[in-house]
Amino acid sequence: MIWIQKRLRMPAVRRGFHLITDVLVAELPELERIKVGTVHFFIQHTSASLSINENADPTVRHDFEQYFNRAIPENAPYFHHTQEGPDDMPAHLKAATLGTSVTLPITNGELALGTWQGVYLGEHRNHGGRRWIVATIMGSES
Repeated sequence: MIWIQKRLRMPAVRRGFHLITDVLVAELPELERIKVGTVHFFIQHTSASLSINENADPTVRHDFEQYFNRAIPENAPYFHHTQEGPDDMPAHLKAATLGTSVTLPITNGELALGTWQGVYLGEHRNHGGRRWIVATIMGSES
């Protein structure tokens, strides 16, 4: 059984939902060593999220953004946490709703995602900047 942990710096992306599966795999060549195991991804931010969803049709990511902008609107009169701008409190709520981590199985050196699944980074700030993700791999070697 081996454990590997790395801190990964994601590129800055615009507000919205972004497929980052390929970026994560590229940053983790260690995955190839794992016959069977898991990898846990945790984003170290309170205004961005990680989730798993559709990886083929970009309109799904567009629709996610549209839905969450309507469900958790900016400039709601009941928000008190507004010092960092109108997108700040909604970003925290979106991150809390979607979550800050995902855990995936590893099979024969690859992420065992379904055919149409990918890892999303939800950037919920207008100017979020680069984000940090901690990846923790646990498994048996090939």
